[in-house]
Amino acid sequence: MTGRDSRGALVFYSAFDDAVEWKAALQAAMPGLDVRIADVATGAVDGDPTDVRYALVWKPPQGFFARFPNLGLVINLGAGVDALVARDDLPNVPITRLSDPNMSQMMASFVLFCVLRHAREIPTFERAQREGRWHYVHPRTAGEIRVGVLGLGELGSTAALELVRHGFDVRGWSRSPKQLEGVKTFNGSGELPGFLAEADILVVMLPLTGETRHLLDAGRLALLPKGAKFINVARGPVVDEAALIAALRSGAISEATLDVFEVEPLPPESPLWGMENVLVTPHLASIAIPASASAQIAENIRRVEEGEEVQNRVDPARGY
Repeated sequence: MTGRDSRGALVFYSAFDDAVEWKAALQAAMPGLDVRIADVATGAVDGDPTDVRYALVWKPPQGFFARFPNLGLVINLGAGVDALVARDDLPNVPITRLSDPNMSQMMASFVLFCVLRHAREIPTFERAQREGRWHYVHPRTAGEIRVGVLGLGELGSTAALELVRHGFDVRGWSRSPKQLEGVKTFNGSGELPGFLAEADILVVMLPLTGETRHLLDAGRLALLPKGAKFINVARGPVVDEAALIAALRSGAISEATLDVFEVEPLPPESPLWGMENVLVTPHLASIAIPASASAQIAENIRRVEEGEEVQNRVDPARGY
């Protein structure tokens, strides 16, 4: 059977999102959908677990999926899937990530804010204000500033094009060749050093995989121009955090805006908290918006019901 007659329940798990808001949005997108909210502490769900065919999750507890023998689709509650694919209890069913234009725009606007903050030397003026100093720095035009976007996936490409729109000299690096209007593109490991050497402001937007973990180690960070600005809105472990702290202390990297970290929440003892040349934000550059993302989820549920290929499917072996 297909259609609603065969539709099972969807289980929702997240300790970070508003389950009630998500339930309302999902049922608005797919009236009649049975949405069951899992207990955040235990992962337990009311009702017969054999009814559950879909799981919308963010970092559920170990063993969570085993209680649902009839799962046919796992949806990651976000664009980054590293925490999900690193598990050893994933069922052998399609896994998808959220791909929502609102998420891309939210990320692009946050990246633009970070780049503008560094490009217009705002941290310098913030320090001068705290010291009661009238301090002038002559502004540079956007076209004089080379911004490197490391990672040209959906979010990275949107951010790069937004920076182009604001007049910055934008370069982008990806694993395989890509073309973006107005962006000077680099690809592959052989072109990474040249890309880094041309980034006055580096924006990290890579997914976390086995290949990208600590990709930006001390050696690669040293390839950046002296005094470069550093922005990470991707995943903390893409960067060797100790090497980054050392570069910030030495002035090799003059300033950083960090939304992600190797350990989250950022531990109280981290030196990053007390560094005047670092802005710390709590992993909020982009989040899934229930009202808009629910349409994609409903479409993938329909595709599973009809035996069609799902959209935005993740390859666990590749990590994205």
